[in-house]
Amino acid sequence: MSLLPVLLAVGLSQGATENWFDFAPANEYGPSAIGMEAWFQPLTPQDAIRLKEDRYVTLAGRTVKFWGVNNSNANCAPSHEAADRRVARFAKYGVNAVRLHKFTYHGEGSGIGDATHSTALEPKGLERLDYYLDALQKKGIYFGWSHIYGHHLRPGDRKRVLAYDEVMSAHEGHLKGSTYGLVNFAPDLQKLSIELTVNMLKHRNSYTGRTFAEEPGLAFIEFQNEDDIFFPSTQAAVEKSPTYKKLLCQLFSDWLVRKYGSEKRFLEAWGPRALNAYPEFQKNESLAAKNIYPIAHFWWYGQRGLKDQSEAKGVRQRLLDSAQFLYDTQNAFYTRFAKAVREAGYEGPLVGSCWQAGDGISHYYNLRSDFMVGAIDRHNYFGGQDAPMKPGPLDNRSQLALPGSGILGTGMQQVKNRPFVVSEWSTVAPNEWGAETPAIVAAYGMGLQGWDGSFQFANDVDRFRDTVALPNGWGVWNVDLPSQIGLYPVLSRMVLRGDIREARPLPARKVSLEDLRKGELPFADTAEQEGDRKEFRGIVPPQALAFGKVEVEFVRESQPAPLLPRIPQDIVPSPYDQLRWVAMPDGKRGYFTIDTSGTQGFVGFSSGRTFSLSGSTIKVDSPFAVVVLTAMDPAKNLRNDKRALLAAVARVHNTGMRYSVDGSILEEVGTSPLRMEPVSAEVTLVRPPKAVNILDHDGKPTGRTVPLEGAKFAIDGARDKAMYYEIVFE
Repeated sequence: MSLLPVLLAVGLSQGATENWFDFAPANEYGPSAIGMEAWFQPLTPQDAIRLKEDRYVTLAGRTVKFWGVNNSNANCAPSHEAADRRVARFAKYGVNAVRLHKFTYHGEGSGIGDATHSTALEPKGLERLDYYLDALQKKGIYFGWSHIYGHHLRPGDRKRVLAYDEVMSAHEGHLKGSTYGLVNFAPDLQKLSIELTVNMLKHRNSYTGRTFAEEPGLAFIEFQNEDDIFFPSTQAAVEKSPTYKKLLCQLFSDWLVRKYGSEKRFLEAWGPRALNAYPEFQKNESLAAKNIYPIAHFWWYGQRGLKDQSEAKGVRQRLLDSAQFLYDTQNAFYTRFAKAVREAGYEGPLVGSCWQAGDGISHYYNLRSDFMVGAIDRHNYFGGQDAPMKPGPLDNRSQLALPGSGILGTGMQQVKNRPFVVSEWSTVAPNEWGAETPAIVAAYGMGLQGWDGSFQFANDVDRFRDTVALPNGWGVWNVDLPSQIGLYPVLSRMVLRGDIREARPLPARKVSLEDLRKGELPFADTAEQEGDRKEFRGIVPPQALAFGKVEVEFVRESQPAPLLPRIPQDIVPSPYDQLRWVAMPDGKRGYFTIDTSGTQGFVGFSSGRTFSLSGSTIKVDSPFAVVVLTAMDPAKNLRNDKRALLAAVARVHNTGMRYSVDGSILEEVGTSPLRMEPVSAEVTLVRPPKAVNILDHDGKPTGRTVPLEGAKFAIDGARDKAMYYEIVFE
C-alpha cells in the first residue's frame, strides 16, 4: 500500500480569520535587520566551483552549499533595473545561487533564443544576460544553467536534422517542436544541444570581459532538464516519428550484433518467443532488417513490468538487453556532451539530467548514468493542485505526518561520492502548510542529509507576490510568499553557517552493473510518480531520512541487501540530538524541533506544547506554526552573538480564500492582498535579552517592542501584525 495516501488532509478548523493580518511589504531592499548582505562577497576566479567527491569546493578550498531559487524563461535575462533589484533581494534574503532554467527558447516571454537558429541566442537578450550574470557575481551569488528543456528547433535547423517536420509535430503543448525524448539517442539532435551550449560557453561577457566558461559564478551546467532515455516521453516521441523510430531500431540492432556476434547466438539468448512479441510496437522484426525495437519506457524495466512480461511472454533477455542498450546509448550522449563542454573551457560541475526513470533496473541504470557525469540532481513537489488553481479538490496534507515523506523523500536517490541537489521543489498552492517545506528542506535535507544544493521553484519577480495564486496564473509554484522566501533569513543563516551536523551514513543500498544486467537487484524498492510528485519506499523506510544519512552506492560486484539498524517510526531523534521529528497518533499531523548552538525552533502542529531546547524554551499556542530563532552573524551563535532573529509564520491565504471544513476542498480562491495567520508563542531564553524589537514586513524596525519579563517574552501576531522580531542582547 502506498505510504502517502494514508496521510489524510490535516483538517484543522477552517474557522474565522478576522484576527489574520494583511501582508504589506514595501519591497524595499535597503538596510534592514534581517538582511544577509554582509554574508556575501564578490566572486573572484578563486571562488570558481569544482566537484570534489561528494562536495562542491572552490579553487581556494572552501566547501560551498547552494541555497537558491529558480528563474525561468526570459526572466533569466531581465532588464538592468529588474536585475539590480532582484540581486539586491537575493542578498537580503540569503539566496546564494540561482538556477537559470529553459531560457534558450525563442519568443516573447519564452526565452532569448535566436529566431532562426536554435544554436544561438539573440543579441539583445544576450546583453541582458551578460548584465545579470555580472550583477550576480558582484554580489557574491552563483548561478547554474538548466538551459535546455527540450531543445526547440528553429527554421534554420531544417537541413541539419533527419526529419524536421516529424520533430516539430512529435510533442504537444510547451514542448511542441522540441527534441525532447528523441535527443537521448539521435546524434543529429544531440549535436544541436551541444553546439548551443558550446556557443554560449565561448561567448565573452561584455561586462566582465570573460567567456561564460571562465565565469567563476557558473556553478554547474545541466545537460537537459527532466528528460532521460527511459522516461515515457522517449517512447511517446518515437511513436510519432517514423524516421527516428527507424534510427533507434537500427542502433539497437547494431548493438545486438556487437554483443552476440552471430544470428545463432542472438536467437539462443533471446529465445523463440522474443522476436515479434510486441506487435503494438513493431512487426516482422529481424537482425537483418535492423528493425528490432528497444522499448524506451521505464515500466518494462521496473520490478513489476520486468516480472510480468518475462513470465507472460518469455522476453526477459530481450528486456535486459534493451535496458542495457538504452543505458549505453544515454552514456554515449552524455560523454560527447561532457567532452565538448570541457574543450570549450568549462571545468566546473556537470549534471546529466534531473529526472528519474521509475524503479528497478531502469531507475538504477539512469541514476548510474547521472553518476558517471557528475552531481546527482532531482526534482520533487508536494500537495496542492496543478496550475491553474481553481475551486475543487486538493491535496492538503502535511508532510510532517510521516517522517521522511514528501519532498524529503527525494533523498532516497542520494549517491555516495557525489554531491546531491534538489534543483526544483515546492509545496504546490493551495496546500495550506507550505511553511513547513523550506524548513524541512533546510534542516533535514541540507542539514542532516548533507545535501549540497536546494533551488526552490520558482522566482521570476523582484518582489513578493500579492496572492498565493490565482486562476489561470503561474504562481502555484511560488517562492515569493512570506511562508517561503520570507523564512529564508532564518533558514539560510542556519544552512550557510552549517548549524546542523550531517548524520553518519546508514548502510547503503549497493548496486553493481552485474545486478542491472541480470535484472536482479539485491533489495526491493519502488518509486511512484504522478506528474511532478514522487514517492519512494522499500527496504529503507522513509523515517530513515530523519535518522541517518541515506545513500545508494555503485559497486563493482554484487553485494547483499543492507542490514539497517532499528529505525524509530513515530518519534525520530536525529544523531547528536539536534533534530527531533514526532508524528502524531492521528496520522495527519506532526512536528519537529531544531536545537543547535546557532539555530533553535519548532515547525508544525503544536497544540499548546512547550519545547525545552538547549538555549531556549518555546511554548507555541498556535495550532500550526514555524517559529525559528537564529544568530545573526555568520561566525557566531546564540550564546555569543549580540543580536538574534526570530521568524514566526503560519498559514498564508488570499483574501476571501475559503476551504471546506476538513480542508480537502478549495471553495473560494480569493483575491489580493495576502492574509497571514498570526502566531502566538512564549519564548524564554537562557540569555536575558535587552530588547525585542518588532520588525515590519520588510524586516525594518517599527519602533515598537515586545514587553519583557526577565528572560521571557510573548509574541502575538494579531497584536504585533509581524512575522519578524529582532532580539538584542546586552
